[in-house]
Amino acid sequence: MSTEEQIQQLRLLEAVLFASKEPLGEKKLSNYFEEGVSIKELLRILQGEYEGRGVNLVQRGNAWAFRTAEDIAEQLSEYRENVKTLSRAAIETLSIVAYHQPVTRAEIEEIRGVSLSKGTLDVLFEAGWIKPRGRRRTPGRPMTWGTTVGFLDQFGLEKTDHLPGIEELKSAGLLDARPAINAYTVRGEMELPLDHPDQQDHDNELLEPLADE
Repeated sequence: MSTEEQIQQLRLLEAVLFASKEPLGEKKLSNYFEEGVSIKELLRILQGEYEGRGVNLVQRGNAWAFRTAEDIAEQLSEYRENVKTLSRAAIETLSIVAYHQPVTRAEIEEIRGVSLSKGTLDVLFEAGWIKPRGRRRTPGRPMTWGTTVGFLDQFGLEKTDHLPGIEELKSAGLLDARPAINAYTVRGEMELPLDHPDQQDHDNELLEPLADE
């Protein structure tokens, strides 16, 4: 590939990403290019070109987007009344989903130690921060939930394994000593979502994909 061809490909990639309102996955980006073009390589080159500028190319899970550089984002913030805030139950539920995904409603209730109101998951789903991950291959085939690219984008995370660890949260005073919160440590390491870029190629034996329904 000539230098001129690569420049044109980078220009196209740049235009597509700037035109999108949401982060775009590599598979979707590849639709704009001829077969054989390495999207990963182009993304890394473009990311390097925007490093240190006011706008950076960032990775959000398996997707990419242009975002304001973190060190100047505060100067562009508009302070306004937040008309819709998350309840404590919603915040705890979102945290549990993030750290234990894929997780069922019953498992969320087990960790929190209290029943989950019907609208809590709906609020997080409508916000675009969680989505169904498939059904557990257990009696009743309960639905499991996991976080989305929108969740990563909202909280400035490249991957879910960039979430702060339990000890970090405790040190920051963000976890209390209640049994429901301590249940985080009981379940051990975080499970990756099915479409997480670090997920293994083989299917999760415990989950039944939604497409099978």
